[in-house]
Amino acid sequence: QEWKNTLATWDPQDFCNISRIILPTNTYWSPPIFILERVNGQNSNLDYMVVMHNGSFNSTQPLQVTLTCSLMIFKFPFDTQMCNLTVASFLYPAVTDLIMKTRRSPAEMMKDSQSYFLTDGEWKFTNLSIIEYMEQLDKEQFSMVTYVISMERRPTLYILNLILPTCALYLLDLAVLFGPSSLEEKISFQIAIILGSSMLAVILNNILPTSSNKPPVIGTH
Repeated sequence: QEWKNTLATWDPQDFCNISRIILPTNTYWSPPIFILERVNGQNSNLDYMVVMHNGSFNSTQPLQVTLTCSLMIFKFPFDTQMCNLTVASFLYPAVTDLIMKTRRSPAEMMKDSQSYFLTDGEWKFTNLSIIEYMEQLDKEQFSMVTYVISMERRPTLYILNLILPTCALYLLDLAVLFGPSSLEEKISFQIAIILGSSMLAVILNNILPTSSNKPPVIGTH
């Protein structure tokens, strides 16, 4: 966060050329910021801010939070999810007191975010966009900033462990059905295929996301 306080200025030449100082965050007023999608999280212990001689305040506090996100898994495991992170302050109206702006462009923030993102995990960070707007609440407007995060699922694990075995079972079923085997052998093969399909159904039930209103195609077929 960065903001200005015109009452906290001084001339560095009058104070041994000191142009900035570091103070606890409770020393001066700081804008209260909320993350609307936050479920829980852990705040940092860096409760300090930098005060410049021109009245500029700078406070950097890393947070580790868990956010709510509506998943659209109809194309699972080839799906792309978009989650919002909305920063707002509902204590000070935007018209008279507080207007939030981003200092960096989405391209710069995406470049920095990709350096911290775990690239070898299940998700691939693909895009980041920023929306600045005003929200009407109780006849007053409040400044809000929404970060739209786009992530693409890596389907390799699901292809190897789920899709390929399922296709192999279907091909084996067709081969047994139209093959020259006797009726007893076909029944034995069909029972084995049914057991294999049941095991894959159990695996599918364990790995499919449950937080979606629309089931994925792979789960219904």
